[in-house]
Amino acid sequence: MLTRRAALLSPLAFAAARTVSFAQGGMTLAMHQNTSSGAGYRGSLEGWARAGIRHVELNAGLVDQFLETDTMAAARRVLTDNGLTPVSGSVGVGGLWEPNPDHAAALETLRRRCEMFAELGLEKVYGSTGANGTFSETDYDAAVDNVRQAGEVASEFDLQMMVEFIRNSPFISTLTTTLRLTRSAGNVQPMLDFYHFLTGLSQLGDLDLIRPGEIAHVHFQDVPDLPRELLTGQTRAIPGTGIAPLTHVLRTLRDKGYAGPLSVELFLYQDDDPYELAREIRESAEAVMMEAGVLR
Repeated sequence: MLTRRAALLSPLAFAAARTVSFAQGGMTLAMHQNTSSGAGYRGSLEGWARAGIRHVELNAGLVDQFLETDTMAAARRVLTDNGLTPVSGSVGVGGLWEPNPDHAAALETLRRRCEMFAELGLEKVYGSTGANGTFSETDYDAAVDNVRQAGEVASEFDLQMMVEFIRNSPFISTLTTTLRLTRSAGNVQPMLDFYHFLTGLSQLGDLDLIRPGEIAHVHFQDVPDLPRELLTGQTRAIPGTGIAPLTHVLRTLRDKGYAGPLSVELFLYQDDDPYELAREIRESAEAVMMEAGVLR
């Protein structure tokens, strides 16, 4: 059956924008649009490309802003004209995972986001687990169906759906819970955000639970030398400038078969010049990747 994604994509127009295969081994540096959101969709991507970045992660909100005054064809050209490959997209949809009365509406919003990202040539999208409220053990059993339904929506567009656990979420905040739910659902994959993993309730030993090839995508950050009580979403550090055991985690991921992009997602420098920021990030992050023996 022809999927919606197949109907939307023109092979000739998007050959350069499709996500490359990372099966050859090694990891590549990528940039998340959250890092330079102040520059907007075009500004962030063009600045990064000048700094030698080739793999990028898109933010649905920035795409929406761009489309208010321009076209989807123009959004695609920003990628292809700058030699950029989109490796993942943040759908920016709440209420996807936890039981809640607005879940059906969340799925419809997800469907629109997936259609948009499919048109831009992506193959993977993710939703974060930020939630409100108090939950019981039975809510986690019910959440398996929610996770499965999100995966089914993404599959309509030939997209792989992923879960990003958030360190302070009252519902899904750890690697172990994420693995439990994605394995039960069967059609959604876990992704790993270094900052949420290293500053939350997860433990380094939890990495041993990962099955070969299970992690579908990675966000790459460092942790500043601050009391853990003072850490927030804004205090993420450029890889190589903090105190986190980055090389240990990278080598463990490599041994678990991960050979994809490491997408730098920061919030402290969103109004900085994208070109200068990407140059600094690339120099520092690629040095860490080289030290860990994972840079491709």
